[in-house]
Amino acid sequence: MRILHIVHQYPPDKIGGAELYTQAISRALTRQGHAVAVFYRRDAPGRGLQHRAEDGVDVYAVWDGQAGPARRFLYTFRNPWIHRALIRVLDEFHPDVIHIQHLMGLPVLSVNAFRQRALPFIITLRDFWWFCLNAQLLTNYSGEVCVGPRYWNCARCMLARVGFPRLWPTIPFLAGLSAWRNRLLRTVLEGACVLIAPTEFVRRWHVAHGVPDEKIIVLPHGLERPVLSSAPSRPADGTIRFAYIGGLSWQKGVHVLVEAFSGVCGKAELWIAGDESFDPAYVSRLRALATPNVRFLGRLDRRGVWQTLMQVDVVVVPSLWYEAYSFLISEAFAAGLPVLASRLGALADRVRDGVDGLLLPPGDVAAWRAAMQRLLDEPDLLPRLRAGVQPPMTMEEHVDRLETLYAQVTRRNPCVG
Repeated sequence: MRILHIVHQYPPDKIGGAELYTQAISRALTRQGHAVAVFYRRDAPGRGLQHRAEDGVDVYAVWDGQAGPARRFLYTFRNPWIHRALIRVLDEFHPDVIHIQHLMGLPVLSVNAFRQRALPFIITLRDFWWFCLNAQLLTNYSGEVCVGPRYWNCARCMLARVGFPRLWPTIPFLAGLSAWRNRLLRTVLEGACVLIAPTEFVRRWHVAHGVPDEKIIVLPHGLERPVLSSAPSRPADGTIRFAYIGGLSWQKGVHVLVEAFSGVCGKAELWIAGDESFDPAYVSRLRALATPNVRFLGRLDRRGVWQTLMQVDVVVVPSLWYEAYSFLISEAFAAGLPVLASRLGALADRVRDGVDGLLLPPGDVAAWRAAMQRLLDEPDLLPRLRAGVQPPMTMEEHVDRLETLYAQVTRRNPCVG
């Protein structure tokens, strides 16, 4: 089978959950004997379309200059260069099925080329971008979790995002533009054969906002665990080590974690890993809040993530926004570690409170401090939570499910007449 993945970004240009997932399943499908290609947009001067081969995967990178938030938004409506580049890839690669991972910064009308060629496509709902320009249902002007599209509110959010919050006379125009955007994206969702939700929360949210329930299947992401020739062992010194690994930005709630940990009494350490260059001011704030038993590890590669997990006792995910999945929770469970997480969005689906972790009110410093203190004060709690951890779906299991899905849509082809 010939499979084309379309994603908004891809390594090495950008590295995140969606990018690493797309790369991992592309390589896994190639190992299964399929012909696989990836099409993505990158930021670079000028215009171009570049092809390269990586581990048997054909990777096509298209660019049309540097694109900030405003240009990426406008590309949704129209970009003739990217549109022609995608058509060229379709005609060169001849896919049997297309898997859309993300369309941010890519022209939506290019999907018409799939219909013209009678190509079935499926979509993974890996965040809330199909309804929310921010993708994570978080307002730019107040940092609050948003219930969903209300177009005057979307317009206000857009102004804050581009740094012009006082241009209120443009709000009616921007509200109309937001509504137009969402109508275009809804036609894409309606044309897909299948929509994949990685968690029940993502499925419920989209159904509540008008997506047909019968079109969505829930399929957790698979986890590809690296083979480590040697891994450090967990120190047996009686210290409980908490680890946060991820983005260092306020919506991730790391400041809540650091502030809560500062009041924990006993033998405990907090390890924080993440790219400190993304938001230096926020990292400075974290360092100012940190006590001497807080360690900043910097950005870790995949091997470094696993080596860190082998040395800690608990993983913490204190997000203040709607996570759609959280690969860190999968990695924690694969390492046999319980998780403390915000009772918010998909995190509440993934962590079983009192079984393989604890769910806590997002942003509640006192509650997070009390939970961490419990793990020090109740010696039987950590072993009990660790015993409740179940391994996540493997990449092999996930790819097997995808292969079955691809075969079904290419055989029935219910979405292209």
